[in-house]
Parts: sequence; C-alpha cells; structure tokens
Amino acid sequence: MTLPPGTPDLEVLDLLVSVAELGSLGAAARRHGISQPAASMRISALERRLRLRLLDRGPTGSALTDVGRAVVGHARGVLEAARAFGAGVAALHAAHVPHLRIAASKTIADHRIPQWLSALRASCPDLAVSLEVDNTRHVAELVRNAEADIGFVEGPHPPPGLSSRVLGADELVVVVAPGHPWARRRHPLTLRELAITPLLWREPGSGTRDTVWEILGAECQPARPAAELGSAAAIVAAARAGVAPAVLSRLIAAPDLASGALAEVRVASSVVLTRKFRAIWRRQAPPSGPAEILARCAADDGERGAGNW
Repeated sequence: MTLPPGTPDLEVLDLLVSVAELGSLGAAARRHGISQPAASMRISALERRLRLRLLDRGPTGSALTDVGRAVVGHARGVLEAARAFGAGVAALHAAHVPHLRIAASKTIADHRIPQWLSALRASCPDLAVSLEVDNTRHVAELVRNAEADIGFVEGPHPPPGLSSRVLGADELVVVVAPGHPWARRRHPLTLRELAITPLLWREPGSGTRDTVWEILGAECQPARPAAELGSAAAIVAAARAGVAPAVLSRLIAAPDLASGALAEVRVASSVVLTRKFRAIWRRQAPPSGPAEILARCAADDGERGAGNW
C-alpha cells in the first residue's frame, strides 16, 4: 500500500500539535527551535497540501479552526504510532547488540578487568559489557545460575560444579601498622607464628580467606580472627589503625606499602603465600565469542606476568 498523495511529513504535524498544546504559533515555534515566520510558512504549506484552513490568523495572533482541531486529533494518533515505531526499531537494535555478562571478585575487578576489557574492546568494539563484583562464592553462584557468562575468582581450588582455567598466581603479603612489633622484628615470620596470631580476615566466601585458611591450616588450627571484614579496603584501614596484622594481595597493599602507611613483614623462605586467579564457567556452556576472547586476554596477561601477578 502506498501513501495517499499529499500525506504530510511528521515534523509539520508535530508543529501543529504544539500549536494546539501551547495555544499560539509563537510558543510552538520556540518549542521547535525555529522562528515564528518559519513556523507560519510550514503551517501554510501544510494547509495547501491538505487543502484545508487550519489556522485563523489575525492581528492578535493565530488560533486553530474547527477543522484544524480535528486534524490535530488525527495527527496525535499518527505521531504516537511513529514514536512506537521508533521505540520498536531501537529495541531491535538493542536486541542485536552482543552482550557479555561478567562476574569477578573485587581484586580482579579493580586490578585486572580494566586491562582485559581494553584488549577485548579492540576485537569487539560494539560489545556491551556488564560487570558484577562480589566475593568468590557469590561470583561462582552467578556463573552457576547462568546470571554471568564467565567469572573470575581467586582461591586454592575451582568452585564445585564449574569448569575453570588457572590464569596466574597472586602474591600475598603479611602487613602491619608501622608501630606494630612485627614491623621491627629481625627474624622472618614463621608459618606457625602467623597461624596462631589473631588476624584480620575477609568474610566467609572470600577466595582470599579460603586460600590463607588452607595455607595456615596445613600447619595448625588457625587462631580465631581478630575481626572479619567484608572488603579488602576495610581490612587495609583496620591494619593501618593497628587493629591486627593482615594477609593481603600485594596488588591491594602496594599503595600503602609505598607510602609507609603499612609495613610488610618478611616471612620465612619456606612460607609460600600465593593464591590462584581463575576463569570459571558452566561446564555445559564453555566460553565462546566475546567470553572466549576475554578468557584468552586474561590468560595472555597471566603468561606475560610469568604466572605471578
């Protein structure tokens, strides 16, 4: 079906509706960012096209005729249909934009994801990305429940029921406030000394907590925590304040170690404090497309770091 001859364009119909809504041609012109003479010329052209008089023009202004008001009623339906059409087309575009849902533990999200996304963007410039940040347990749940396409976590073991790939190892350091006795000790800290000392711990479900607990538990039952805190930032603040020692990722502790706000405690050479970073995914949905590219970027980053981030 072709449009009937003389069908007006949408912009002039929108202008006519504005005249009805605002009560004057001048106000309608200002809404549309044009001069009043230009608005008048457009309405006149519409009248010629429709062969109807839409406005009564007088020395005090212009007003819609009865026919003009009837045309406005029809125009509103046309404009509403045009807006619905535009919204539908926009939704189609949005539906076809590739989207990658990522979940990551906070250390990885803060210190590694930005570099990986930059590399991913070079391969997938139109990709829409969403990132959920939580502790390792909740990241695994998001992946397991198909609420994330791929996850990145730390910990000694892969989360149950998920496939994984080790990306690299993250060095952990023992830190204390500068005034703590350990900051001045001459002999390296032994694993037993660390294990029997109340430390600042992350909350249950944290990959850091699981890693440190397993390392210390191999020596003896770890002491009761001095405090359990829900973020690395809170642990850093508590350690700076001298509440207790903490075991942190060097990535997180580095700024405070450099400024002197925290002191690193040397540990015995036999003590290995590291945690593994992993990509995780559902076994029935291995990474593909953008998720596979991101996993490869992460793995390449780990190899460049010689396995130690």
